[in-house]
Amino acid sequence: MTKLTSDDLERFARHIVLRHIGGPGQQRLRAARVLVVGAGGLGSPLLLYLAAAGIGTLGIVDDDAVSLSNLQRQVIHRTEDVGRSKVDRAREAVLALDPNINVEVHSFRLNAKNASMLVEHYDVIADGSDNFDTRYLLAEVCEAAKKPLVHAAVNEFSGAITVLKPYEVGADGSLNPRYTDLYPEKPPADAIPTCSQAGVLGALVGTIGSLQAIEVIRQITPFGTPLVGRLLMVDALEMRFEVIEYGR
Repeated sequence: MTKLTSDDLERFARHIVLRHIGGPGQQRLRAARVLVVGAGGLGSPLLLYLAAAGIGTLGIVDDDAVSLSNLQRQVIHRTEDVGRSKVDRAREAVLALDPNINVEVHSFRLNAKNASMLVEHYDVIADGSDNFDTRYLLAEVCEAAKKPLVHAAVNEFSGAITVLKPYEVGADGSLNPRYTDLYPEKPPADAIPTCSQAGVLGALVGTIGSLQAIEVIRQITPFGTPLVGRLLMVDALEMRFEVIEYGR
């Protein structure tokens, strides 16, 4: 288990005194390797809170560059970063928060050839992608590699988050559900408007990304009840939070 330095003891004091985390939990966080797919709207709060929590190694996957229209919700980037690689800027932000974190940048788009190799090197995967191709691919790859996948998505005024561990048996003795149990078929390319077409509430993206960070931390140092087999839905129009259960 990773030994905490004197700086760590002060930096993470509020975690160390926190019931259900404590020193051993903080050591697990410091030893953990988390892959964040997407350094955009969801990835911004997710990366910042995982860095603040003391995750020892953060991998960041994104092949995009910062644009001015990103800044309404992608708060890890700044105006002067327009045109720069998102992974490079995200790395700077993480290290500015905690220079002791090991940041691994992957400036490419996930595909069937590179996803399996990349996922294998991390303990927990967080999906902050913005397209169904990547979401279905990650779900398949993480199941095969037996890696927990914390999935989140946002659109306009709504967001959702769940945790996928279909390789494990649940309390009822059956295997946990897959992503395809929640979304059986990939929707047609033009079925759901993109953020650029329909818009998205920036602060909502921050809320969902922060909740996603909680679920990632929970997978490393367990506390409470994770969103396995449960979908948390957030409706910002009515300010309503609902949880539905779904099965294999």
